Amino acid sequence: MTDDLELKPKNADTVSATQPRRRVKRAERERQIIDEAIKFFAEVGFGGEVRELARRIGVNQSVLYRFFDNKDALIERVYQEVFVTSWNPFWDETLENRSVPLLDRLVEYYVQYSHNVITYEWVRILLFAGLRGEDLNRRFVEFMRERVSTRVVKEIRADLGLPTDENYQISDLEFELVSGIHADIFYLGVRKWVYGMSFPDDLDQIVEAKVIAFFDGVPGAIQRYSAATIE
Repeated sequence: MTDDLELKPKNADTVSATQPRRRVKRAERERQIIDEAIKFFAEVGFGGEVRELARRIGVNQSVLYRFFDNKDALIERVYQEVFVTSWNPFWDETLENRSVPLLDRLVEYYVQYSHNVITYEWVRILLFAGLRGEDLNRRFVEFMRERVSTRVVKEIRADLGLPTDENYQISDLEFELVSGIHADIFYLGVRKWVYGMSFPDDLDQIVEAKVIAFFDGVPGAIQRYSAATIE
């Protein structure tokens, strides 16, 4: 297969047959398809037709299938791009760096995290996936439980002097308590990108305040229920 792919002009029906078509490198075309698919599904949901996506890109529908076997494969790539590859490994180090006070670590992590998730594409794709019953949401929750919730609970328990180790499995109660801060931050994005409401001018300050409220309440709840379990 050639590395060059033809670009169909968006006004192809009116372009002279003698006019040469611009050729696009394969890697460039794949990147274009992914970027446009993210925008497209964020706008119309996963019920959007591949034919319409191809029209917006300005290519024949068959070009998309040179890169993705079917629509599900394209959706999977969108999921990987939006929710997995965008993860910053530095966030793991931030949460686990015990030379820094826990509250400071939580504020730094969630402020950075909010910049990543409160975007048009991130918020709407996650909501559309849930409404359509896609498996993406379940996988994302599992991903967040492993990468964030478990780490946060372990760090809270360590800060409280409660027993924990590398193999510690957080309880459903602990998971629900920690999920509250994620929901709080996500709702900021829902207000803007779904409801069309105003957005805080100083997002960092709002997120910091939410983390402080979380820190003032959740560790105490974990400590109380841990003590009750031991008894």
